[in-house]
Amino acid sequence: MQNKKILQYYHPVLRKKAKPVQLNKETDILIKTMRDLLKEEDGVGLAAPQIGESKRVIIVNPSEGDFFVFLNPEIVEKSSEKITIKEGCLSLRGLWLDIERAKEIKIKFLDKNGENKEMKASGMLAIILQHEIDHLDGKLLIDRVGFLKRISMLKSYFLRRYAKTHQ
Repeated sequence: MQNKKILQYYHPVLRKKAKPVQLNKETDILIKTMRDLLKEEDGVGLAAPQIGESKRVIIVNPSEGDFFVFLNPEIVEKSSEKITIKEGCLSLRGLWLDIERAKEIKIKFLDKNGENKEMKASGMLAIILQHEIDHLDGKLLIDRVGFLKRISMLKSYFLRRYAKTHQ
């Protein structure tokens, strides 16, 4: 799985619903690749579809040195209390949008040892998990804003990418 890179917005795998995974050697290699990429990109979260693997795997690094692996994560509860925060995405570089999400969530998942777990998360960790689980469902942060805002942000995104490639 070497030479993987983070896919950008227009790639079709980012719009597919990812398939559940089993814990095996292939999944272990995927997790290591994702961890290395996330560290290299200095991000806080990464979903397997972002590197071209339509699998339900996410890696989260909410603080320096802490990496958490979630296999087949599913949100089972969301608080009615919301929080709005400016979010960015490694697959939409340079875009930052105010996104409203549940302040607290509860998820169920398999950990990196294949054990069934449940976890409650709040604040920034809850935001990151919701963002990454959206990726597993083929959703991007631009899907969480209105149509006119989305068009404006995508125009800006593509103009920046075009200018970068034609310097």
